[in-house]
Amino acid sequence: MPALSLVHWYTQHPNKPHPPPLDKVTHVSLIGNGNVSLDVARMLLTNVDVLSKYDVPHNVLDVLATSAVKHVSIIGRRGPLEAAFTMKELREMINLPEASMIPLSRSLLAPPPSELTRQQTRVLQLLQKGSKNLPGSTTKTWSLDFFRSPIGLVPPTPTRPAQLSLSHTALDPETQRAVPTGETSTLSTDFVVTSLGFHGEPTVNFYDPGLRHLRTVSGRIITSTGATLRNVYASGWASTGAKGVLASTMMDAYEVVNTIIEDWQAAATGDSNEIKALVDADHQVHDLPPLNLDPVLDDVPKEVREGRKEGLVSSYEDWRRIDQEEMTRGEMMGKERERMGWEEARQFMGRGDI
Repeated sequence: MPALSLVHWYTQHPNKPHPPPLDKVTHVSLIGNGNVSLDVARMLLTNVDVLSKYDVPHNVLDVLATSAVKHVSIIGRRGPLEAAFTMKELREMINLPEASMIPLSRSLLAPPPSELTRQQTRVLQLLQKGSKNLPGSTTKTWSLDFFRSPIGLVPPTPTRPAQLSLSHTALDPETQRAVPTGETSTLSTDFVVTSLGFHGEPTVNFYDPGLRHLRTVSGRIITSTGATLRNVYASGWASTGAKGVLASTMMDAYEVVNTIIEDWQAAATGDSNEIKALVDADHQVHDLPPLNLDPVLDDVPKEVREGRKEGLVSSYEDWRRIDQEEMTRGEMMGKERERMGWEEARQFMGRGDI
């Protein structure tokens, strides 16, 4: 299962899939060691009594309460110094109240002769310290399986779990890429989740093949000639690629809103020189493949208009009504928020044109 599908399930995304069969799963293998992988692992290893205090929907808690998960393997093809997770996510895993980390070998934690960044130094120190709970003191465990790359999966049988084949890897000293050493191993597992990083959909408008996401400066969509597409903006991973945590994407969204307001004010006064200066100073917009698009978009995009009619796009007033209702329900249940399912949220949304 793709990690995004699992995240969509426990966040009640409108495209959420069916709940995973956690009551039949004891071992989970997460392919990839970025923040999404660690977030999935944290959800699977945290007691529902703890999760129930936050905004996890009650139907998700019901499924997690039946979970038989005892171990989560987080698999990455490179080492701890190259891991994509951030300190915040790693620290949350280290401090899980009812799970412990399988200790890493000393060879993985030995500082290299080259100079480390502040982030790499802190990661090594935290991994050397180990999890809050001593190994063997908890019924649930997790591991960071570095220098492993999946090469095959044998489906389960009535008498045997699935077999995940892993190629052992090492870093190429020149390219820093993971290369196979020739050694392999097999991991018995019940559930495989792939979390291999986000990249934009190549067929959508404004996609840049060099960046693997939308081409933007301060949230504005930019062409290869440095022209700004009018009234077209992007934020989060669609704009920056897969980096940062939820707070990072929230702050980026706030900044893009400020950009939209600035452009609206600049249009009202006829002063767009500052926008042009930002674009000219950014290296992203030069010497890149052209976008085969009309750079003048005066109307609201068709996708937004249709999404509004179908209840897939909310107005700010709609969102405020939904937000207030979720907060009220959460207060009644003794938690910070009780999220509504998408169909239920539609009842609080308008249906008119915009």
